[in-house]
Amino acid sequence: MPTDLGLLEDAYQLRTYKKLPLQVVRGEGVWVYTSDGQRYLDLYGGHAVVSTGHCHPRVVDAIQRQAAQMIFYSNIVYSEVRGRAAAALARAAPPELRKIFFVNSGSEANENAIKLARKVTGKLRVISFEGGFHGRTIGSLSATGIKKYRDQYSPLVPGHEFVPFGDLEALRRCVALTGPEGSDTAAILLEPIQSMAGVRTAGADFFRGIRKLCDEIGAMLIYDEIQTGFGRTGTFFFAGRHEVMPDMVTLAKGMASGLPMGAVLVTDKIAEQVKFDDLGSTFGGGPLVSAALEATVQVIEEEGLLENVIRQSDYLKTALGGLVSVEEVRGEGFLLGIKFKSEAARYQQALLQAMILTGLSGDPRVLRLLPPLSLGRAEIDRFLDVLARVN
Repeated sequence: MPTDLGLLEDAYQLRTYKKLPLQVVRGEGVWVYTSDGQRYLDLYGGHAVVSTGHCHPRVVDAIQRQAAQMIFYSNIVYSEVRGRAAAALARAAPPELRKIFFVNSGSEANENAIKLARKVTGKLRVISFEGGFHGRTIGSLSATGIKKYRDQYSPLVPGHEFVPFGDLEALRRCVALTGPEGSDTAAILLEPIQSMAGVRTAGADFFRGIRKLCDEIGAMLIYDEIQTGFGRTGTFFFAGRHEVMPDMVTLAKGMASGLPMGAVLVTDKIAEQVKFDDLGSTFGGGPLVSAALEATVQVIEEEGLLENVIRQSDYLKTALGGLVSVEEVRGEGFLLGIKFKSEAARYQQALLQAMILTGLSGDPRVLRLLPPLSLGRAEIDRFLDVLARVN
């Protein structure tokens, strides 16, 4: 549907994304509206970003009030709203992870977590997992376990190794190769649920085994919670699940309800070793995004969105399991992967024709659902009804 806006984008932007044939001009709750007046149910959430729903009134109000007062000043001065945002995030975080460094994106968060791990341990090597996605900037890309993203930019940052996700023995063998008792391993970095790889996760023993291994060799355990964080799995964080606490957590995506924001959460032990000028970010934790973060935490807590995710996800997964076209339902909360018995693209296209937005993944048979945390029963039933009629 070529319109002036679409023509302008194609004329002046690098064509880095294959776009859906839609121009979204407005959002409200779990719905988006296009330039031709159509309403679409958004089960993709701008790629797991729209945590509190599109244009939640409390988030909009917080942004508007802050924009009228001060849009930006850097970290060279104190900011009340930044302080309140940090306190709100710390309140939602596990008590072990309440020291925060604000950045602007998930890739930047992972870059800084890797830097901190190397600084604190004095070691070089970072081990991550095949299928994991940690960003597109050169440092985080070097830790990304998806070859099609890495290969075209080689050589990358040295000191990175990859092992199969969920394979604890392979991880132990890799650590053994890095030197006596894993002496050169600074960090083990992972997504607790590998979203882009087809919503893959592992059992409790895997996570516990990694924690034990990190303790044995003096390495940092880093959870990339850019997608699993901020309530998407039914709890604020995956950290703490299976009685495993990482040394660092990286965040972005839904933490400011759509404004660009990221963060690294660290233990007190790590924080004590950070000095002035070790890290920096001009825009990190700016007043406008801080206001959005504070409001996002408040909405999730006070409007029962975590409980909603658990309740609606249980209903959705049970219903999906009863469809003859579905082979497997993966993931937790509102980070779900539906593995079909045939190509997922066919189902995505049928849903799009029914004005429902969903996402694909690196597994051609897995459709991803990453909706706002406010998604309700009526909208789920609408999705299930369409899906059941796809031949």
